[in-house]
Amino acid sequence: MTGRAGKRTRGERAGLSRPLVLDTALDLVDREGLRGLSMRRLGAALGVEAMTLYHYVPNKEALLDGLVERVFAEALPPATEGTPWREQLIGYADSLRAALLRHPGVLPLVVTRPMVTPAGLDAVERGLDALTGAGFPLGRAVDALNALSLFVVGHTAGEVGVGDDADPEGRTPGSPGWLARLDATRYPLLTEAARTGAGVDDQERFRFAVEALVAGFAQVEGDGTGDRAPVRDQRSVPLER
Repeated sequence: MTGRAGKRTRGERAGLSRPLVLDTALDLVDREGLRGLSMRRLGAALGVEAMTLYHYVPNKEALLDGLVERVFAEALPPATEGTPWREQLIGYADSLRAALLRHPGVLPLVVTRPMVTPAGLDAVERGLDALTGAGFPLGRAVDALNALSLFVVGHTAGEVGVGDDADPEGRTPGSPGWLARLDATRYPLLTEAARTGAGVDDQERFRFAVEALVAGFAQVEGDGTGDRAPVRDQRSVPLER
């Protein structure tokens, strides 16, 4: 039979799928930034007309939401049986930072767009399941996951925006090179830190803050009644893909 139900769409004939469309869009943004992303250019990269893409992403806004989804999907570490919840959160933070550093062009979207796609919400749900399974009340689990994610995004945005690579001559206010040229009499500690490299390593600073955050999560009040959350370190509730 050659009825309509048996026909393949142009996108299917080209071997397209939603993940392939999103990954290609992500590659395009990695190379050329968000300004280089359009449905026409994405279609050309995939070898199809732009209209074909609307079978997989209904509009440009859905495409941008999908980019956020793909970056967060990369950030979910693989499931590890028996991993304590603190290590799971630290692993998630490390993976999210690494994913954002791989795709800095998507950072403006991550900062400004909420997670709204089903796949993205599935990732959030798994994170909340890990925390509530470890003893966190649901509200505190939401707070913890939100605070950790926002910190990682903000820290990484700062790294991309004012890192040494972006300012090799130290002309940007706040950069190590700029700080080193301050008046050492007035700012002895700042200039010493800049000259010696104390506290300027992004990875060390990031890990210190993440570990402090995660340690603090175990100490917060559980449900507002004054009782501490009955958090269990060794309960295995993996943040799985």
